[in-house]
Amino acid sequence: MNDIHEAIRAYRTDDLEAVMAVWKRANAVAHPFLSESFVAQSEQEIRDIYMPMTETFVLEEDGAIIGFIALLGNQIGGLFLDPSKHGKGLGRAMVDHAVALKGPLRVEVFRNNAIGRPFYERYGFEFVEDEMHEPSGQMNRKLAMPGA
Repeated sequence: MNDIHEAIRAYRTDDLEAVMAVWKRANAVAHPFLSESFVAQSEQEIRDIYMPMTETFVLEEDGAIIGFIALLGNQIGGLFLDPSKHGKGLGRAMVDHAVALKGPLRVEVFRNNAIGRPFYERYGFEFVEDEMHEPSGQMNRKLAMPGA
C-alpha cells in the first residue's frame, strides 16, 4: 500500500462477511474475558442492528478487508483490525480518517481490553468514566479526545 488512506473506503453491504471475519479474529484476541454466549449475541447484534445503523469504513490491503471502523456520529462504535496487522499504524490511520470526517471522537472500550484501551490512550483519548456494562458483566471505560 502506497498511501493507507487510499485503502480506506466506505462500507458496502456486500462487505458484511469479510467485516465479520475480521471482527471474529480481532474480538477473540482483544476480548478473551467475554463469555461465548455474550460473543454470539454480540455477533448477531452487529450483523442485524449495528452494521445497518453505523457509518462504517473498511481498510483494504490488496483488495482484502483487513479492518474497519464503525461510527455513530462522533462515537467509535467499533474499531477492529486483523490481529496479524496490529502494530503497523493501521488502526491509527482508521482513527485519523474518522477524525478528519467527524472531529474529536469518543469511544467506550472494555477496561480489560489490553489491546484497545492502551491504543486509544496512546492516541490521546482521555479517561471520562468507568461504568458497569451489565450485559457482559465487565467494566466499560469511556474515553474521549479533548474537545469531544
